Amino acid sequence: MEKDQEIKVVAVNRRAAHQYEILEKFEAGLALFGSEIKAIREGRVNFLDSFVRVENGEAFIHNLHIGSYKPAAAFAPDPTRKRKLLLHKWEIRRLLGKSQEKGLTIIPLRLYLKNHLAKLEIAVARGKKEYDKREAIRRKEERKAIAEAMKAKLRKLK
Repeated sequence: MEKDQEIKVVAVNRRAAHQYEILEKFEAGLALFGSEIKAIREGRVNFLDSFVRVENGEAFIHNLHIGSYKPAAAFAPDPTRKRKLLLHKWEIRRLLGKSQEKGLTIIPLRLYLKNHLAKLEIAVARGKKEYDKREAIRRKEERKAIAEAMKAKLRKLK
């Protein structure tokens, strides 16, 4: 029997969906200091320029900015230090294999609290070309125009 899982999304990497084609997703825990988890609960997280790298059989996230928790500011660690990701060995081996393929990278997608534990959703991704980005924007605008036309048609029928 599964217990109910309480999930609270803290931060989302919105640029990832625009700049990358997501191929495979993983859920990882984070090794944090006490003041860092408190800062995460306050939402002091920024994904700008963050990435995941596998080093010596362990996965680390680099440049994930976790701001300082005000009451513990005097003892706060470096906000962009590399942090260990808690993954199974088979997941780390899979990430290592994928990251060594040409054109693939590992990026963070979102940070959330699951049953009061910080979890990071990471993905193996391939960078989009400029024409792919324009195509995605065009499709999004088309869907939006169709939805607006349907709403106008429904209003007219009423």
